[in-house]
Amino acid sequence: MWVGHSEPRSYAWFNLGMVPLSGMETRPLAPLWTRLNALVYRHGEHFYNFQGLRSYKEKFDPEWSPLYLAAPGGFALPRVIADVAALISSGLTGVARR
Repeated sequence: MWVGHSEPRSYAWFNLGMVPLSGMETRPLAPLWTRLNALVYRHGEHFYNFQGLRSYKEKFDPEWSPLYLAAPGGFALPRVIADVAALISSGLTGVARR
């Protein structure tokens, strides 16, 4: 229902946002972090509905494009990932609540 308009508006494009960890490589020679992220995507449904979100957005026939995060390597990377998750989930309580 379009409130305040006599007819619906049409759009050339719109942004559905991202699907975290979707499209990670699982080949044996992929970097360890990439393979771990792919594992979380496949088996992390308890924490986040990764596959359901991707399935829902696929209905709109999107043009997927990769986005990258530049971060220091080593043990700093899990902290960076936790910070990004906190931003997306409205703070650490949002991450823990999932």
